Amino acid sequence: MAASSSPLAAAVVVAAAVVGLCVGGGEAQLCEDYYDCTCPDAYDIVRRVLIEAQKSDTRIFASLIRLHFHDCFVQGCDASLLLDTVSGMQSEKESPPNNNSARGFDVVDNVKAALEDACPGVISCADLLALAAEISVELSGGPGWGVLLGRLDGKTSNFDGSLDLPAPTDNLTVLQGKFLKLNLNDVDLVALSGGHTFGRVQCQFVTDRLYNFSGTNQPDPTLDATYRAFLSQRCPQNGPPAALNDLDPTTPDTFDNNYYTNIEVNRGFLQSDQELKSSPLAQGTTAPIVDGFATSQAAFFTSFAQSMINMGNIAPLTDPSVGEVRTSCRRVN
Repeated sequence: MAASSSPLAAAVVVAAAVVGLCVGGGEAQLCEDYYDCTCPDAYDIVRRVLIEAQKSDTRIFASLIRLHFHDCFVQGCDASLLLDTVSGMQSEKESPPNNNSARGFDVVDNVKAALEDACPGVISCADLLALAAEISVELSGGPGWGVLLGRLDGKTSNFDGSLDLPAPTDNLTVLQGKFLKLNLNDVDLVALSGGHTFGRVQCQFVTDRLYNFSGTNQPDPTLDATYRAFLSQRCPQNGPPAALNDLDPTTPDTFDNNYYTNIEVNRGFLQSDQELKSSPLAQGTTAPIVDGFATSQAAFFTSFAQSMINMGNIAPLTDPSVGEVRTSCRRVN
């Protein structure tokens, strides 16, 4: 981690920007202090369970922030991703972007159980995911931010909607369109992509770049040759598609700005990562943002924290006639 970075300083900057701020509409608003009276120990409870979970699963922090991302991008941050399939409703968990890829549901269950023991029927699963994402980043060396709370849980899972999640093979134009549809701009796109600074990814998501990029039977020309040779050993052409690799080979379990320094030298693992710098359209849009974050970890931390707040504000469900606080995150009450 760069010596000049300060997660605390970044958190203070973001916190100052949102102190006293409530966003959203309907019957309630999202606020940092939403549970201060009804469940004042909620943050500490979630943090304690996550620390214990990480002892046996080094990937869990990256997995939990991905759950929050994949939830918010489908009909808003309503914990729809957590619902299991039932008769007449297929779960988002089973869609191609999530099936055998999204993980951490057992840890979510453990967090929910601990919260229910302390404060029955108070903390929504949607807010649980928002808290878990912030805590996961902070425990991995990244910034903290004031998590806005007060979401209710939805009662439906949107399988079809989850098919349109940002994909590893999306080009920059497609990525920008998917973010813009949710009122997220280029800074949000580049900052939130920085979540790939920790965690693991399956070989199946890079094999086209290694062996048949855009149907050419050739590797992706933007991929650094040395890194390509390394990945080819890790992901041979006919090897197991689910074999895992570090998204960031430099500091795979630390939340830092190495994701961007990797992209600067054409070592982005996913096509969607490298597009932010190498796409011809990137030069006037996302590439300067990548350059800025590669140069300044503090700038990345501040923008990431704000973009997580922005993402958490996607269509928050606050109407109790439509949403609820689930007792189990896997099923409606």
